[in-house]
Amino acid sequence: MKNPQPKSLTFILLIGVQGLISASSMVVEIVAGRMIAPYVGMSLYTWTSIIAIVLAGFSIGNWVGGKLATKEISRALKYSGIIMLAAAITTAGSSHLLRLFASPIIENISNPMMAIGLITLSAFFLPSLFAGIPAPILTIAAMKGRDKSEYALGIMYAIGAFGAIVGTLAAGFLLIPNMGSIATLIMISFLYLLSAVTCFFIAKIKSIEIAVSLISTFAVISLSVYVSKNPKICDRESEYFCIRTVELNANPPDQIRLMVIDHLAHGVSSKDNPRTMYTDHAALLDALARARMESTNFSSFHIGGGSYSIPRSWLDRGIEDIAVSEIDPTVTAVAQSQFWFDPQNVKIKHQDARVILRNEAKKYDVIIGDAFTDIAVPEHLITLEFFDLVSDRLNENGVFIMNFMDKVDRLDAFAALVTTLRQVFPQVEVWTEATKPNAGERRTFVLAASENSSPVNSIKTGSPDPIVFSVLSDKFIDTLITHKQPKLLTDNHAPLAYLMGLDPILQ
Repeated sequence: MKNPQPKSLTFILLIGVQGLISASSMVVEIVAGRMIAPYVGMSLYTWTSIIAIVLAGFSIGNWVGGKLATKEISRALKYSGIIMLAAAITTAGSSHLLRLFASPIIENISNPMMAIGLITLSAFFLPSLFAGIPAPILTIAAMKGRDKSEYALGIMYAIGAFGAIVGTLAAGFLLIPNMGSIATLIMISFLYLLSAVTCFFIAKIKSIEIAVSLISTFAVISLSVYVSKNPKICDRESEYFCIRTVELNANPPDQIRLMVIDHLAHGVSSKDNPRTMYTDHAALLDALARARMESTNFSSFHIGGGSYSIPRSWLDRGIEDIAVSEIDPTVTAVAQSQFWFDPQNVKIKHQDARVILRNEAKKYDVIIGDAFTDIAVPEHLITLEFFDLVSDRLNENGVFIMNFMDKVDRLDAFAALVTTLRQVFPQVEVWTEATKPNAGERRTFVLAASENSSPVNSIKTGSPDPIVFSVLSDKFIDTLITHKQPKLLTDNHAPLAYLMGLDPILQ
């Protein structure tokens, strides 16, 4: 077959395909993180695994593409077209592979890093592998017949990098928020089809061969579109989270719903009983704050909205000076539409809590920390510098109360957090359920930091069943800290997920 001529149109098409594939492959990488989050959360370890697996696919693909680029250029471009058809099929099917393999892998692989890696491998390795193959072929094709082939080489490298930038920005700011993950993958599949057609065109492949390839690939993608409509993983998918509403009791008069963000429960609310807290940590945060204030006339700032169960309960009790930092406006919208929250009398800002506290000088009687990304508090919200800021935003006799979870047979993160809080606040209390912990249990703690101690050392709540919480003794905590010798958590170094260990990631 006659080689394609290195004319201007051909050169432009090669540049376009290179940029399009590069941008599309980065979109798939970002989507991978969003789609895996409902199964394993979105932690540092999740992104580490995703990036490693995707880069491995690109690397192997580049190596294969280099081997294919040694062949006659028309033949190599034909292979590129076929490979992009494979990329379209595997990309469209990645969501189904994820649903097929994720749960069995989580159930049978105890090591969380290995499980996350295998989940990513099963769904997103092949799309990355196929997307990595054309780059060397397209680059060699662009260099063929040019007097200054180095110029073509530089352009192809540059357009590849530029495409990656465009794809990353488009995925995070445009495609996923507006289209959702699955629709984005389907769109990328059609872009890969377009890339395949362009490769066939440059290589001057016969129309019948192109038609057969496209029809078969289009059929697979169309089937994928049909299957993807049910079941849905997310009720609402935002820039940040996959959000689901689960009916725990759909029958009146006691309608109860659970909000699931990514793979974790983030709040439970009752339609007709707003004062009832259905989770242990919410029950203790609610009861302890009110016990500390001993009145309904106090101001509060809530870090994290979720289902807005506590603000809703306090409004029902006549506590009105409430401000909430919820970074995701979609979470607030779901709380309003599905969890009976009326935002009319609450000051809500959809910004990071640290930014709000830094920029606003208002002081509060109570600041509640109940923000989680995956299994841990965001690291910038548990550092010495952040606690200094919180202290500055508390009124006299004010209290900072935060929710925290750690494994009872580890407690490295717990010890570091208490040590850091003690650097800022004279009094740090640790509250937990007044029961003996079980081996391997991941227990909920509530830490109260202030100038003074609480007026009580035991609280009985209903969530909805009666539970007694009490304060851990200073002697126990001092002994633990002496044994652990933890370092302070700072903006420079706050390895919370590492201190907590990897085991909780899949729980």
